[in-house]
Amino acid sequence: MKTALITGITGQDGAYLSQFLLRKGYKVFGVTRRSSSSEIHDTRLRFLGIADRVKLLDGNLVDVSSLVRCLREAEPDEVYNLAAQSFVMASWQQPLLTGQVTGLGAANVLEAIRLEAPKVRFYQASSSEMFGLAEELVQTEKTPFHPRSPYGVSKLFAHWITVNYRESFGLHASNGILFNHESPLRGIEFVTRKVTDGVARIKLGLANELRLGNIDAKRDWGHARDYVRAMWLMLQQDEPDDYVVATGRTTSIRDMCRTAFEYAGLAMDKHLVIDPALFRPAEVDGLLGNAAKARARLGWAPEVGLEEMIREMVDADIKRLSLSNNRA
Repeated sequence: MKTALITGITGQDGAYLSQFLLRKGYKVFGVTRRSSSSEIHDTRLRFLGIADRVKLLDGNLVDVSSLVRCLREAEPDEVYNLAAQSFVMASWQQPLLTGQVTGLGAANVLEAIRLEAPKVRFYQASSSEMFGLAEELVQTEKTPFHPRSPYGVSKLFAHWITVNYRESFGLHASNGILFNHESPLRGIEFVTRKVTDGVARIKLGLANELRLGNIDAKRDWGHARDYVRAMWLMLQQDEPDDYVVATGRTTSIRDMCRTAFEYAGLAMDKHLVIDPALFRPAEVDGLLGNAAKARARLGWAPEVGLEEMIREMVDADIKRLSLSNNRA
């Protein structure tokens, strides 16, 4: 039986990765930071029905000693660093926190591994936001980076420190440059979930409008279930490397919204409101990934299409809101 240690286990990706690894027969540990709202921090794990099958350890990415202790207790074969301040808009309001957690936090995990468990295989969650103002219409592992947010800058540091530890200390450390990936477990502050939750509220008569910022930005959206499979595949390779994980299809937020509204039988133009206050200080207009390397070397390909994913998210939000409304 292999053992995995996951930072950010209570987030969307951490929950789906835990479910995936448990089905593979892994023993799964997760690092969680102490919080006064700890009674709700495992909501996503409970949604997937696996909360009682993972062991949560107190730790924090800004405290190397706690990470060393977690490594000693879990004795993992694989470590997945998914923890971050991951909401792009918030990174302009909290740039130093974002840099400390998202950027330096990855370095802390790597240093803990170097000191305590150098044979561990390590996965770092890099991001397509590192490309930012991309010089190429389609981004690959060789596309130059130009991040446009404190979040993107922090992820870029985490990416390169992973490469540096791989080259300097011989760690089996890989970066997954993941493009946008969503699910019913996505946080409500992210645009896809904001859309499906808003559409569900309008459908149920709980709201009459959905307010968004720049709906002409384009993204390459996939399903989180597909993307955690790519993470695992990277750590099964003999040699560590960096991989773009993407669908190869770009869609505007406008068209994504239209899919959600039409599925719910609603007229988008009657309910969608553009709010200039919601525009980012520096926008990333379009991202589109080429995952040819992941397809060729990992045998990975996405299985869930955008429309299917949006339908799943709308259905989940309607069900959640209906249950909540009935209990009220």
